[in-house]
Amino acid sequence: MLRSTARALKYCGALGSCAAFALCAGFVARSEAQAGAAANSSKAAPLFGITIQPGYRDWKLISVAHEEGSLNDIRAILGNDVAVKAYRAGKLPFPDGSIIARIAWKDVPSEENNKAFGRAQSFVAGPAPDWYLQFMVKDSKKYAATRGWGYAQFDKDGNPSADEAKLKTCAPCHEPAKAGDFVFTHYAP
Repeated sequence: MLRSTARALKYCGALGSCAAFALCAGFVARSEAQAGAAANSSKAAPLFGITIQPGYRDWKLISVAHEEGSLNDIRAILGNDVAVKAYRAGKLPFPDGSIIARIAWKDVPSEENNKAFGRAQSFVAGPAPDWYLQFMVKDSKKYAATRGWGYAQFDKDGNPSADEAKLKTCAPCHEPAKAGDFVFTHYAP
């Protein structure tokens, strides 16, 4: 009996090891496939050919903003290291390689926070609008026709959400910010 129990345990151990290996191999393969899909899922926005910049969610915060009216959103404006260094040094025009990202969420009241405050006063980030993610990329040669900046807009799923006609309105819209190298956002230390 001892012998058959030892054989059964050995058999179960071997099966368990094989199952664990198969499970890990499947998990790793799935993770690698997802990572590859995520890396390749960024489609280029029309006109300027800009894609979602890797790691942008880890960039430094430049400022925040609230837009009312038809947009009614709250925004976080982030910058890559090149842009943040220029902002902090007050260097204009921004050097080539500067990239500014803007993430937007619908501005929604927070019932939970308002209960704590005892009145309606709190708003939080809600669902992502179609204009969820925008980039401005500085390349004075490539984007010379638009004052050195390229523009892109993406939805929450990483798909370009502004067509060529809409993106052609970006540079003229930024014209009033000429003194700040066509960037509206000021650094909030």
